[in-house]
Amino acid sequence: MNDENKIKVAAVVGPTASGKTRLGVSLALALGGEVISADSMQIYEGMDIASAKPTADEMRGVPHHLISVIPRSESFSVARYTQLAGEKIREVASRGRLPIIVGGTGLYVDSLLSNITFSENDADDDLRRRLHEKAASCGAKALWDDLYAIDPEAAERIEPNNVKRVVRAIEVFETTGITMTEQNRRSRETPSPYNAVKIGLKTSDRAVLYDRINRRVDEMVYMGLIDEARQVLADDSIGQTAKMAIGCKELAPYFSGECGLSDALETLKRETRRYAKRQLTWFLRDKSIHWFNTDEYDDFSQIERQAAELLKKGHIYG
Repeated sequence: MNDENKIKVAAVVGPTASGKTRLGVSLALALGGEVISADSMQIYEGMDIASAKPTADEMRGVPHHLISVIPRSESFSVARYTQLAGEKIREVASRGRLPIIVGGTGLYVDSLLSNITFSENDADDDLRRRLHEKAASCGAKALWDDLYAIDPEAAERIEPNNVKRVVRAIEVFETTGITMTEQNRRSRETPSPYNAVKIGLKTSDRAVLYDRINRRVDEMVYMGLIDEARQVLADDSIGQTAKMAIGCKELAPYFSGECGLSDALETLKRETRRYAKRQLTWFLRDKSIHWFNTDEYDDFSQIERQAAELLKKGHIYG
């Protein structure tokens, strides 16, 4: 399939607090587009503050898809995301609108735009249970070491404390005899149906981004983060994936009386900064992303104009 026959897609990526929401909305307004979220936590119902969902004012009337569409009691996978997002891309494009992927979950963005296919037929509930039990008894690092012995490339892409993804990668190999890395390689042999231009937002001075993150946490607290996190953690119907969201789990020691609020918030800021660093590491490996250092511009509107021109030159618009 040549580029002329592919669906035109724009993507706005980068770490948390970098301005992705604003740029995605601006591009949608300028180019006649709609936003499709690529955020692993915004997809859940509720948790609006912790996941930094865009407000109605921030959306500025632009349709946003895949936000608050999954009950918090359910688990959610990258395979399901690529299915849902692919459907939304085709739906938006069929109306003559530009699909704009906006989010910081790199695995979602890459899997979608690279057309990686996933099999959900190789699940083994008993194996999954035993792997989770090993992580609980021996530690997450021990389970990650098992994955590294099987599939070092996959292990390098997965944080040792991300037990869910480590378990999934081991499960794929144990049930199919093929590593996740090899499955991904084979799936990439099918060309992507998308002609995508990716725009990234970051800062040349990492301290600037970290200051934005610290201020965002303070704003979240003002907006009611404490009450939201307390409700999420106390609700037994909410799944563990949702409860492990940054913005919730860091406050658990405060609710249990193990630490004061100021200490819990400092932990939250630190973990959010670490998450942003991981996001940058992921996206910086992609040489096709066109980067804007937001701290090098006097006005964000300059980035908005230049990004729109970039999409036009990339034949995404028009």
